[in-house]
Amino acid sequence: MNCGIVVFPGSNCDHDAYTAASSIGNARYLFHKETSIPSDIDCIILPGGFSYGDYLRCGAIARFSPLMKEVVTFAHKGGLVIGICNGFQILTEAGLLPGALLRNSSLSFICKDVYLKTENNATSFTRTLQSGQILKIPIAHGDGNYFAENETVKRLEGEGRVVFRYCEQNGNVTKNANPNGSINNIAGIISEAGNVLGMMPHPERYADSALGCNDGIAVFTSIAETLAMKKVG
Repeated sequence: MNCGIVVFPGSNCDHDAYTAASSIGNARYLFHKETSIPSDIDCIILPGGFSYGDYLRCGAIARFSPLMKEVVTFAHKGGLVIGICNGFQILTEAGLLPGALLRNSSLSFICKDVYLKTENNATSFTRTLQSGQILKIPIAHGDGNYFAENETVKRLEGEGRVVFRYCEQNGNVTKNANPNGSINNIAGIISEAGNVLGMMPHPERYADSALGCNDGIAVFTSIAETLAMKKVG
């Protein structure tokens, strides 16, 4: 697996993403001013942080960076793209995923561990997980409240494109388990073609047992397994 981590001014989770991706493949940094993506890149990660200071709206300026034009082209050609936290916000701004990330319902920045229920394990990003498997993953955001129009949410739910949902430790999906007010407790969604994932929680921050939890590594091993299967095919 050859993974490219896009670095924007204000990115602060790029090193975490690099470390997680490097543990199961090769990784390199791709800088926002670059105008091409190396031909050997298999997957692109848009990391968390505060790209361009999150002025205007979160991800609104990053969406117009030179490299993002190439990321959009890469995605439209079927390349795997994962946006984490600020990366998810950038994906919605770029039109690669529907909906928007609004201010947390508490109007406060939230940094804590949450539990996620794996709603769809038949994706390129979850194939090493079991359906319904519960993950403990950190969040750290002020604008993680996922919102979309009713018809869009119905389509996401009906097509199995809600990949992760906030839940209690026992797997129950409740209002109390929802840290930011996201509609239907949505924590992560996938594109119609299945090759673009956006999620607010940070799997790269829990991708090493030395950190006390490595639940997040499953996202990266799933990507590696998907790419390995494609190469064999």
